Amino acid sequence: MTDDHRSGCPINLSLEVFGDKWSLLIIRDMIFGGKRHFRELLRSQEGISSNILADRLKTLVEIGMLTKADDPSHKQKAIYSLTEMAIALVPIMAHLGAWGRRYLPVTEELSIRAQLMEDGGPKLWELFMSELRAEHLGEARPEGPSVRQTLQAAYERVVARKSMEQQPVDHIHDSSESRSRAPEPKA
Repeated sequence: MTDDHRSGCPINLSLEVFGDKWSLLIIRDMIFGGKRHFRELLRSQEGISSNILADRLKTLVEIGMLTKADDPSHKQKAIYSLTEMAIALVPIMAHLGAWGRRYLPVTEELSIRAQLMEDGGPKLWELFMSELRAEHLGEARPEGPSVRQTLQAAYERVVARKSMEQQPVDHIHDSSESRSRAPEPKA
């Protein structure tokens, strides 16, 4: 990062790092979605273009939010990792999600993770950051269920429930109802 900033205000300096939505959404997808490869990040729900993604990844590496290395499982792929600087954004992401849930027209399935992060508070955030440090920085993995897996399972439950609610009633058959409509066997 260069020394030519608009001011020394910490909020201004932070906004200079995240000058647009894409940088923060890339970090979000890495934190909450476990995405670490270019193609995975390209499939963002918000539809980032490949040239913008490449530019933001380069910038995030340059400023120290991410590292880039050859993927040991596939020589033609790069793998991106969060640094401590990016992992420290978990509480901020939790607060942004809580704010969005409170004031914006969010959907239930896309806000369930934010609700759980808000409900879990600092204790959950610290546990999640420890998991991210294990995944991205090679630190020891904390014991217990994975926060990301818990958040993903909650999301999948909401999606499944909403899918069931959208199915027409006449397509849902009760097996006992089907049996009662079956013709009687002839004696």
